[in-house]
Amino acid sequence: MFKNLKKEDLEITNIIQKEIERQQNGLVMIPSENYASKAVLEAMGTPLSNKYAEGYPHKRYYTGNQFIDEIEDIAIDRAKKLFSAEHANVQPNAGSGANLAVYMATLKPGDTIMGLKLDQGGHLTHGHKVNVSGILYNFIQYGVSKDTELIDMDEVRELALKEKPKMIVTGATAYPRVFNFEAFKKITDEIGAILFADISHFVGLCISGDHPQPFPYADIVMSTTHKTLRGPRSAFILCKESYAKAIDKAIFPGTQGGPMEHIIAAKAVCFKEAGTKKFIEYGHQIVKNAKALAQALMSEGLRLISGGTDNHLMLIDCVPLKITGRQGSEALANCEIYTNRNTIPYDPGSAFEPSGIRLGTPALTTRGMKEKEMEIIGKAIACVLKNINNSDTLRNTQKLVKELTKEYPIYQELDF
Repeated sequence: MFKNLKKEDLEITNIIQKEIERQQNGLVMIPSENYASKAVLEAMGTPLSNKYAEGYPHKRYYTGNQFIDEIEDIAIDRAKKLFSAEHANVQPNAGSGANLAVYMATLKPGDTIMGLKLDQGGHLTHGHKVNVSGILYNFIQYGVSKDTELIDMDEVRELALKEKPKMIVTGATAYPRVFNFEAFKKITDEIGAILFADISHFVGLCISGDHPQPFPYADIVMSTTHKTLRGPRSAFILCKESYAKAIDKAIFPGTQGGPMEHIIAAKAVCFKEAGTKKFIEYGHQIVKNAKALAQALMSEGLRLISGGTDNHLMLIDCVPLKITGRQGSEALANCEIYTNRNTIPYDPGSAFEPSGIRLGTPALTTRGMKEKEMEIIGKAIACVLKNINNSDTLRNTQKLVKELTKEYPIYQELDF
């Protein structure tokens, strides 16, 4: 493996190998991480990376793009088919840039937008004041009910009628329930606003039918490709035909230059994989596993935000455990269980020392684990969080992790 890289740069080769081993030997439970297939990895590592292809298929600014055009056309067609979309742009390099392009395509700086609060599940690019979205646009933030920790659509409507935003953004990075796109659409129709759905986290569940599809309700949809979709770290935009020219212009030349065509090839591969019966079953299992994991955690006395999950992730409230999310996630990481500290609704802590831990099941499901393993892992997590300074507990959990990862290997051989 890596025979050419070994000759050229052994130092980097060794670090890459260590990272592969870390992924192999640990339980990856960060909801935004997954294992791309070998086919996707191979597509990324091709000489397609050498080609500049500014512009769009059959309208390039550089010559020699005839085969690049074929690949991008296929990626576009597959994305449109997966979501019954009228238009697709597969050139965005990342979700953050794609979201900015959507705002630029449809709004002017200073326009009012509504998005979910960051500390209640939203994303930085949904209007946080430190992000360019919150700097350039007047974001009004909706949140979740303090009692239920769920989005209250009546409150969203009331806020929308008061503020009259030109766009409402749906989607989240740490919300364990589904989004009712139809209900949001009724509100945007009432005030004449654009409905923009960021489905980055649960995109794979939309395909499998375990989360509502954004179309026909959303006007514009953005998704990353590396979370529940199991593709390369990248993004794409879907929209109704009336927004197609503006979206394309906002990506190139608005916010990007030459697209990464090796990554677009990898997107095409992951779109094909996502169109299979096997992927549908995978999406179903993600949700089954998440529910089983949530139940196991709650049966051990842990409190989960909103009382459980309907998708691929959940949030543990660490306040009753008298630890912070950072302390808990670092204790788990010492056992090679990878989660992330996260704010919870109405968090008494801070962004750096939040009170929650975010975790999910996409990567474990890719390894082939099912409900039985979720029960075992849930009990182990609870035990660690209740005893973060107990060396015996940590040692026993480390042993359990090694047994599970050995039983459910990933990337046994990478043929590079």
